[in-house]
Amino acid sequence: MPEPSPTLQRRGRLLRIGAAFVVLLAVAGYLAVQYITGGTGGPGCKVVSADGDGATYEFTPEQAVNAATITAVGTARGLPERAVTIALATALQESALRNIGHGDRDSLGLFQQRPSQGWGTEEQIMDPIYSAGMFYDHLVKVPGYTRLPLTVAAQRVQRSGFPQAYAKHEPDATLLAAALTGRSAATLTCEGRPGATATAGPDAVRSALVRDFGRIEQAGAEVGAATPTPTLVTETSGRTVTVPVAEETDGRSARERGWQLAHWAVANASALHIERVSYAGREWVAGHTDSRWRAAAGGARNADRAESAGTENAVRIVTGQ
Repeated sequence: MPEPSPTLQRRGRLLRIGAAFVVLLAVAGYLAVQYITGGTGGPGCKVVSADGDGATYEFTPEQAVNAATITAVGTARGLPERAVTIALATALQESALRNIGHGDRDSLGLFQQRPSQGWGTEEQIMDPIYSAGMFYDHLVKVPGYTRLPLTVAAQRVQRSGFPQAYAKHEPDATLLAAALTGRSAATLTCEGRPGATATAGPDAVRSALVRDFGRIEQAGAEVGAATPTPTLVTETSGRTVTVPVAEETDGRSARERGWQLAHWAVANASALHIERVSYAGREWVAGHTDSRWRAAAGGARNADRAESAGTENAVRIVTGQ
């Protein structure tokens, strides 16, 4: 069989080089889109253990927003951290913490709830606040749910065809719950790259606080629907939203409430174009990817003085606009 001519060999090499170039362009385009949109297709957030055991969990900005919302709904009802852990593990299994509009049969949303089974309308179930609330409504009816194995408690609510599947998500859900309830301090970070459709400005932050926590006040005027939880008060100055943190009437400490709000803001950084969050002498700045909160200048000293004096501290959220 005659060998290909030099011309055909050169043409083959050029075709292979061209194909490789097209592949490289596609990869570069994908990475560029991920950078511009805040990396919703890959990890951009990270939570680390406060116990020094090296445990970590990496997740996307989309997942971070949904996890923060699920947690806020739970704590707004005065539920314990265990309830939040069960809810987060369930959503990790059912939807990977993504608010998806499809699933098995007519299953929808974060918890794959089914309109045909009485969980609500399609529109309601696709609302993370509603779907999380419905999950908690059913969970609290499970006798002794806080003492049950996580997979048993979740299964009593979900009635899944794979009842053991929830257990594998317990370690990650535990890390998320500790950070997002505020029990562990300065353990959650996100890159904070704003998406192409990200809302921005202090008004967007306040609207999102209303969405997740239910009630908020500014200059004495109530905004949003009343909830059983104490009212959040905000002060706005330029691009900064300040949320004073005081001792809570439900027994949660000011420190926990403060870190919940601080971690909530970081989780929503890409969606709300938040550039900086500070609390208790620590500061997170968008663009850092090493999962560390840094000490603000003079912040630790000031936070210690405020704590020893019993004075009010505050979470400060600086937006991009």
